[in-house]
Amino acid sequence: MQEYTITVTPEDKGKRLDVFLCEFATNKSLGFSRTFLQNLITNGFVFIEGANCRKPHHKVKQGQQIKITIEEKKSDTLKAEDISLDVIYEDEDFAIINKPAGMVVHPAPGNLEHTLANALLHRFRKLSDINPARPGIVHRLDKDTSGIMVIVKTNNAHLSLAKQFFCHSIKRRYIALVKGKMEFDENIIEIPIGRHPYKRKSMSVGFGKNTRYAKTFYRTLKRTENYSLLELEPFTGRTHQLRVHLAFLGHPILGDRKYGKNNEFSRMALHAKYLGFIHPTTGKFVEFSSQMPGEFKEFLK
Repeated sequence: MQEYTITVTPEDKGKRLDVFLCEFATNKSLGFSRTFLQNLITNGFVFIEGANCRKPHHKVKQGQQIKITIEEKKSDTLKAEDISLDVIYEDEDFAIINKPAGMVVHPAPGNLEHTLANALLHRFRKLSDINPARPGIVHRLDKDTSGIMVIVKTNNAHLSLAKQFFCHSIKRRYIALVKGKMEFDENIIEIPIGRHPYKRKSMSVGFGKNTRYAKTFYRTLKRTENYSLLELEPFTGRTHQLRVHLAFLGHPILGDRKYGKNNEFSRMALHAKYLGFIHPTTGKFVEFSSQMPGEFKEFLK
């Protein structure tokens, strides 16, 4: 059984219990969805100051200690599958893979097969098990985003990288094809992001109390009359951050049907091309990159 104890900070007071726990899980890269946490609450696995709380809408108070207990998943809930992986680097602590577009990173209710997690169980003898339901996974890319991901083999490596993701010290760069001709050669988008008020599975920009600071740098690499090729660097790691920020500017990512409502590209035109971080064992900065997908090059012709 896993246990987590969190103290409510002044910035978090008044938040719904499920929202507070979801933000904690996101910041720690634990991979727990809001639905999963709501089920934990209603099933009696969350305690506030030692007392059981079964109300996801309960408002937390400053200074309260909240404990979550999570039962271990049965090992047979996730099966190893012989799915080909593009592994570009590997050592005792982690591996770097180039994830294809269209691959879901981890299982969800009703979808326990054909994910990256299933492929990892087959490809690697050893994976971190801090989150047994998502072995080896310390961060994620959206299903339709391709590119560089780090897979962790040990729990020490998992904790080291989770801390770096939490502190936003990991360097990440993406490339994207977007609709329209970008006005500036480079700029910073600094607009808060939160859950969409009506569409629960979507995010949106806003300035309400449940939004969170978000910052994205972009550089325009190429322009045509109707499209632009951008390099993107997120300074924060909010859900769908790049997609929401670009859509807000009026330059949605091509193929993004959730935020762009366009199908001018065969897939979502977003690729994680670079990842740099401190090696969990050597303490040295390491960096990895992948080439721009062929379909991006063909489109620009």
